[in-house]
Amino acid sequence: MVRSLSPLFQAIATAPTEEALRFRFMDGVSEYFGVQRWGIYLLNEENQLASVDVQGVSNTFVERYQKFGKAVDPVLQYVMQYHAPAHEALVLPEGSWKQSELYQRCCSEYDHEHIMTGPIVGQGQLIGTVNFARVGDTPTFDQLDLAQLGAACTHLSTRLAELRRRTSVNSNLLLQRLTPREIQIANLVARGLTNAEIGAELWITQNSVKQALKRMFRKLEVSTRTEMVAKLRDILQD
Repeated sequence: MVRSLSPLFQAIATAPTEEALRFRFMDGVSEYFGVQRWGIYLLNEENQLASVDVQGVSNTFVERYQKFGKAVDPVLQYVMQYHAPAHEALVLPEGSWKQSELYQRCCSEYDHEHIMTGPIVGQGQLIGTVNFARVGDTPTFDQLDLAQLGAACTHLSTRLAELRRRTSVNSNLLLQRLTPREIQIANLVARGLTNAEIGAELWITQNSVKQALKRMFRKLEVSTRTEMVAKLRDILQD
């Protein structure tokens, strides 16, 4: 009997933050797909790896895959091209999986006998992937697995977009409360500078910095420098 994905969909839909969304997906997804290793890989605006959440997979494997496996991964290439889930039996000729570069260079050493990848999309682009692996003497993924992963990725992508849009709106509202000078000060606070160092950097007095911070605390409804930086983390420069 096929297990309904409705509880997973509900957990995704009610996640209050992006971090909670990743955790809920990671905590619940394996039991629906019969996988022993799984992960979420998210990309930044430059299409570089921004975050990795994995279970049953070592950092060594992640590093090896990024260095040697990604470029020769036929499943990932399919997902990137079609924005649809795929597994090795779908994209490779029958019986050729264990002769592929990906299997030889990465999967064989870590006992990844079967793999499946699904797309996380946003604004018409691939912004991440969901990666599954079955180990040992386990069956290959099938069409039902593909359909279920496609549905899960749709829900995941939708909720991620909603949370990021909300974060963007909240960030813009906070930004409107501060003057350009106050934003400069906030960035310097985030870099760890003292009031005296901020004053020297901006050619203003230490007392001016102190008074500016008081105004900023009131506007942002915080009471400490740490709280201010945390509240502005999506606005401040790296």
